[in-house]
Amino acid sequence: MHLTTGIDLVEVKRMKAAVERWGERLLNRVFTPQEIEYSTRGASFYPLRNPRRRRGIPETCGVSSNMVYQHLAGRFAAKEATIKCLGEEIKQRPMAWKDIEIVNNSEGKPEIRFNQKKRRNKKRISLTISHTKDYAVAQAIAYS
Repeated sequence: MHLTTGIDLVEVKRMKAAVERWGERLLNRVFTPQEIEYSTRGASFYPLRNPRRRRGIPETCGVSSNMVYQHLAGRFAAKEATIKCLGEEIKQRPMAWKDIEIVNNSEGKPEIRFNQKKRRNKKRISLTISHTKDYAVAQAIAYS
């Protein structure tokens, strides 16, 4: 059996700053609609600052905005960990951020779903994500 691993740590405040600066442009470039929906579930998605610029995660209905950023940071860390885990395969055939989708199975465990056109190989990849109010971390382990 051959194992490879990747790990990534993201500061939640850096994710928040990036979303406030780049808004929907960043979200739509990095995350799939399902990832955005999962992360912002319970939040009314309208801008905190300038309404014409559509930036930031807004006032929420039952979900703290920091929790939204924690989920986004966790999904970003998971994508980075997956890229690091696949290493050389990614260098040979680059992928876009949205070609790697982080979803939760019926038990709530995070899993990786690849865009079928970009599917790399038959490796199985195990993924774990954890976050606090300040940091999100993810680890991916591939085995074949």
